[in-house]
Amino acid sequence: MCVGPECEFYLFQTDDDGKPTLRTNDDAGYFDLAPVDLGEGARRDMVITLNKMGFSVEASHHEAAPGQHEIDFKYDEALCAADKIMTFKFIIKMVAKKHGLHATFMPKPVYGAAGSGMHVNQSLFKDGKNVFFDKNGERELSAIAYNYLAGILKHAKGFCAITNPTVNSYKRLVSGYEAPVYIAWALTNRSPLVRVPAKRGASTRLELRNPDPSCNPYLALAVILESGLDGIKKKLNPPYPVDKNIYELDEEKRKQLSIDSLPESIAEAIDYLNKDELIKKAIGSHACKIYMEAKKLEWDEYKNKITPWEIEQYLTKF
Repeated sequence: MCVGPECEFYLFQTDDDGKPTLRTNDDAGYFDLAPVDLGEGARRDMVITLNKMGFSVEASHHEAAPGQHEIDFKYDEALCAADKIMTFKFIIKMVAKKHGLHATFMPKPVYGAAGSGMHVNQSLFKDGKNVFFDKNGERELSAIAYNYLAGILKHAKGFCAITNPTVNSYKRLVSGYEAPVYIAWALTNRSPLVRVPAKRGASTRLELRNPDPSCNPYLALAVILESGLDGIKKKLNPPYPVDKNIYELDEEKRKQLSIDSLPESIAEAIDYLNKDELIKKAIGSHACKIYMEAKKLEWDEYKNKITPWEIEQYLTKF
């Protein structure tokens, strides 16, 4: 398994005590450049540091929301990719701090703005060749690629608690912000869970769009791989691709197309994880038990908190 992650993050200003705020240091948008993007200097130093650490950085740019950035590095074998994701997050935070900024990989730090994802581009290689590619296959994809894709779609609900592990993760997985909500796939459409980018040959890959950078990459890549391999072993076939904006389809139309949805909370995701024996086995019974207990505690604590939204809505109304 080879993995090319796309890690998004926010850069926020700090206050006089060095504590992070939600104030951004720019008012830029997607792919904006200096001088509008005041985080460009910090991002450049991040790329330089990553290169010194042996990373091959392929892209670095401003993302859709003010203060939001993305740096992509070259794909690598799964375990090495997981190591690099951990190292990457540490470097980003350290360099940001040197610039007087706070870098966060929190999935949804700002209401009404785009969340930060970690799209996972993935492919399988055997004897140096990408087995997802078949020049004679439909859409130049191999039968293995379709089987693997079907496995991902089948287990998406089960592994969501691993790829999207926090209460906040599900504030990102909502309609309208390019984050996937519906379990489907397409080629050019960015609203489904899985997209198949146009490149073929050695670059043939599937892009899983729901993971976010708060996840443990070792666990996340393990459950994603196990899901795909299950599809190969059972020779599963995916449904037809959906090349429409699924966000614009009503519930009845989605039912006709057999489009299911991802869990809407970490509590719901844990329930699906508990029902998916393959995913539980992938991370081990002991780790799974401890993980689910920790997430249930997190959800219980969250449920008992009084939020600023509740104060704003109800304090003077009742």
